[in-house]
Order: sequence, then structure tokens, then C-alpha cells
Amino acid sequence: MQLKTIFNRVTDYKPFVVEKVNWSESTVGMTLELTMRSRTNGQAICSGCGERRPGYDRSSSPRRFEFIPLWMIPVVLIYQMRRVDCPECGVRVERVPWSDGKSTLTTEYQWFLASWAKRMSWKEVAESFRVSWDHVYTSVKQAVSWGKRHRNLENIESIGIDEVQWRRGHKYQTLVYQIDAGCKRLLWIGPDRTAKTLLRFFRFLGQERTLRLQFICSDMWQGYLKVISKKASHAIHVLDRFHVMQKMSKAMDQVRAAEVKQLKADGYEEVLKGCRWLFLKRPANLSDRQIVRLKEVLQYNLKSVRSHLMKEEFQRFWTYQSPTWAGKFLDAWCTRTMRSKIEPMKKMARTLRNKRELLLNWFRAEGSLSSGVVEGFNNKLKLITRKSYGFRTQQAYETTLYHNLGALPEPKFTHRFC
Repeated sequence: MQLKTIFNRVTDYKPFVVEKVNWSESTVGMTLELTMRSRTNGQAICSGCGERRPGYDRSSSPRRFEFIPLWMIPVVLIYQMRRVDCPECGVRVERVPWSDGKSTLTTEYQWFLASWAKRMSWKEVAESFRVSWDHVYTSVKQAVSWGKRHRNLENIESIGIDEVQWRRGHKYQTLVYQIDAGCKRLLWIGPDRTAKTLLRFFRFLGQERTLRLQFICSDMWQGYLKVISKKASHAIHVLDRFHVMQKMSKAMDQVRAAEVKQLKADGYEEVLKGCRWLFLKRPANLSDRQIVRLKEVLQYNLKSVRSHLMKEEFQRFWTYQSPTWAGKFLDAWCTRTMRSKIEPMKKMARTLRNKRELLLNWFRAEGSLSSGVVEGFNNKLKLITRKSYGFRTQQAYETTLYHNLGALPEPKFTHRFC
């Protein structure tokens, strides 16, 4: 089977044909050169309006377009571009099916590089296929741009909102994920962690799509809560279990850290030394040695011990099925905690009281909504950032996250190369 036949099978470049194939050798290495030509009497297509127009002239020097390598041998398409005389657009360069604009990479090669960029870092892709880093970045950016134009934003019912730190100095990004049962993906990224940032997302989503939202999951940051209550008050807003327990664990750890210092200053035995993870870990995740150590510590009448018992008691809150009974338990727990004279835990109780209705939405959603999906996406995001050794620009950061987490659609090709 000749190379022309294989090339025609894996591409669809009508009305162009391969005129000849040359084997070129230079100091750089070997190259396969495929000279393309248009079919006889075939009219060129205007790159502006996309209509067939009469020819105007042809360039004196041919252009070279890089195709997907064959056995790591570079493949180059060579073609003398025509210009058309378009009555609407004027004199324009023709549109060819293997490239878009002034790019020297064919469309197939760009999608090939973009597919590998999901598996490896951009630098590794560039080194593996002997292209520049800019070529890989341009390919990924083109794939993301095409995918965002063609993605379906209808039927979005559940979203999760969270923030991640992407630079030192408390530089955050606001991320919105779709967390429906049949579709989980990154929807939107915005710089900073402010109410204005989240307002931009709702403007992007539009009023009609916002009205179709049924569930929204977020943490307890006040800026997000205000925007959600203003823009999507009809949706059930759930404060996720993970964020609530995370905040409570931080309050309990504050009590432990302060008490460790106080015991040391007063000259008492340091019974809490090395006990941080005994209190923070779930009982089911403790080792046998940690279980014995925890039983010893629980014999002491310390604020840290009482805080730990309050936290473990609050875990019963998530086992209820009725919002009414869950609300009664929450009220009773907050009352007992407010009498404990342990300030970080009292502050946590006041927070839970203020967010009472949002907490009970967990049960109105029947426990089906969780930010576990959001945290899973965030872990993937951290892995991507670490693999790339960070990002210098906002655009590069957004591009790679949409590319890896956005579940963006891809065009159909005659042959899938990757």
C-alpha cells in the first residue's frame, strides 16, 4: 500500500489531492514532503465568508504545514496558496481543510498534540514530538476555544462552587463545577475570591439557565452566600458536610494548640503532646496504637477532650433523615456548646446557628448532593498544577484547567490518531 493511499484513508481533504511524495534529508534529519494540489477546475473557498469564489492569483512560494509524524519522521504538506476575488470580502486567501489561519500546524496535528497534553506536561509533549512549547500551548488553546464554543450548557441542575489558591500571597481562583449525576465537569473559572467574581459567573450562565438550577453546593464563605441568595434563591443551597466538619476540626485544633501551650507554661505533664491527629482523624481510621493512646487521653478533664467529644457528637447530625428532627438536634447541640466556655467551639456554634436553614438543606436534598466531587476535581487541579510547576499567566492557567477538567467536546475526524 502506497503512502498516498494511507494518507487519503486517514484524511478528508477534498477537493485536494496529493500530487507527489518526496523524501528529504538535511542536517536536521529526514522529512516526508507531500506536495498538495487542488483538483482541476475546482474553485477556491473564501476564508472570510466560506463561499466558493473565482480565483485571483496564486502565491509565488509554497507554504509548509506540519502533519502528524510517521514513525517519528516529520511529515510536511506543501501547497501554493491561492487568493480569491470575493465580491463581499475582497481579495482574500483561500480556506484549506487542513489548516486554519496562519498556523503552520495542520488541524489534525494540533488536536494530536492537545490530546497528549492531557497525559503529559506541555514541556514533555514538546520534547517528545520535537516541536516548540509555543506550538503545544497554541494547540491546547485552540482545542479549548473550539470546545467552549461547541459545549452544551443546557440541562445544568446542580453546581458546586469552591475556591483554590493558585499563587502565594492568598491569590485565589473561583471555580464552578457541574455536579449532576450524568455530567461532572468544570464550567467556569474566575480570578479572585470575591462576590463580584461569582456575579460574573451568573452573568455568564444567563437568567434562563440560572432558573433551571435546583441545587447549589458551596462552603460557608459569606461572599458566595450573599450572591447565591440574590441570584439563585429558588435553588436549594446546601452547605456541604465536608466544609462544615473541616471548620469544626480547625476550631477543635485551636483549642488543643492553646491548651498544649498552657499546660507547658503551668508546668503540668504534657499529656496532649503528639495528640493532634488522634483528635482530627475519624475513629474508624485510627490504628490500634492510636486507639489505646486516645483512650488514655480521654480520661483527662481537658478542654481539648471536651471539644473532641462535642465534635464526635455532632457527627450524629448527618445521620438524620428528617429536617425537623435534625434541626432539633442542632439546636440542642448549639445550646450545650454555648455553655461549654470553650471560645472556639462557641464561635462554631454561633456560625451553625446563623447558617441553620442552609445546613438543613442537606436533608431537603436527601443527602444526594455533596462537594466530594468538587474536592476530587480540586485534587486533580493540584496534580495538574504540580505537574506543570505552576503557571505564570491567568490565561495559561484557565486553558489547562478547561482542557483537563472541562470535558470539552472534540470534532470528528476520519481517523483518530491519539
